[in-house]
Amino acid sequence: MHSNFRCGYVALVGRPNVGKSTLLNRILGQKISITSRRPQTTRHRVLGIKTRETAQLIYVDTPGIHDYSGRAMNRHMNRTASNVLLDVDVVVFLVDGLTWTPDDELVLKKLDTLDRPVILAVNKIDLLANRAELLPHLQALSGKRSFVQVIPISAMKGDNITALESAIESQLPQAPPMFPEDQVTDRPVRFLAAELVREKLFRKLGREVPYGLTVEIEEFRSEADVTHIHALIWVERNSQKKIVIGKQGRVLKEVGIDARRDIEALIESKVNLKLWVKIKEGWADDERALRSLGYNLDE
Repeated sequence: MHSNFRCGYVALVGRPNVGKSTLLNRILGQKISITSRRPQTTRHRVLGIKTRETAQLIYVDTPGIHDYSGRAMNRHMNRTASNVLLDVDVVVFLVDGLTWTPDDELVLKKLDTLDRPVILAVNKIDLLANRAELLPHLQALSGKRSFVQVIPISAMKGDNITALESAIESQLPQAPPMFPEDQVTDRPVRFLAAELVREKLFRKLGREVPYGLTVEIEEFRSEADVTHIHALIWVERNSQKKIVIGKQGRVLKEVGIDARRDIEALIESKVNLKLWVKIKEGWADDERALRSLGYNLDE
């Protein structure tokens, strides 16, 4: 092991949909966090572990911090994101290109009380029509608080990710690794399989339905060279159930095909995936239902 080896926890924070999960997957070189264009796709705290020659960086992908706490699910997501900040060594605050919103301001306020080093990562620079606007914007952001560094990146294209990782590593404490060097996440495969099914649903469905659904793995067993997975998709209303199944079962079939492909790549085994849709009214606003569906409300 390198004599000055560093190890520590790194929180990826920001408002919904700025690219935190895409950034984590890019850094790790594989899919651990699910992504979609919809805000609030991430609902859980997910660890992604990257071991380099000189450091082990333990990334914590968090739900987007947002100014809405009407439902138990939203309160859970905000609480999860806020609690993570108490236990990390470095914070990466992710913002989206040239935009700055009230939710970005909300995240900045949460960081005000922190005595941890904060790196500002300005994401999606590959989408900027006019790069000349970037420099004045970076200067304006630098004035909002004392950041260790302000780094423009593209999580999607991989631009400047090495520079970001080096900046993070320089702020970590000297310490031995906490995880084996080949471990990439703390989440079991069963959890990742449920998340992959949910990702496909988020990508396939209209605006409202994804927020009323969750996925629970009922059975996960390996037999010879096939892994059998039975997943329940819980929705809140009968109208949502019809949409998730689709005409002649088309939506559910497409979701199953896409999810199976990703799960097979993840576990490197053939997968037999079966999906069912069931109704549990009001589950997203019921703390007991959330707990029974695997949401750790104490995170």
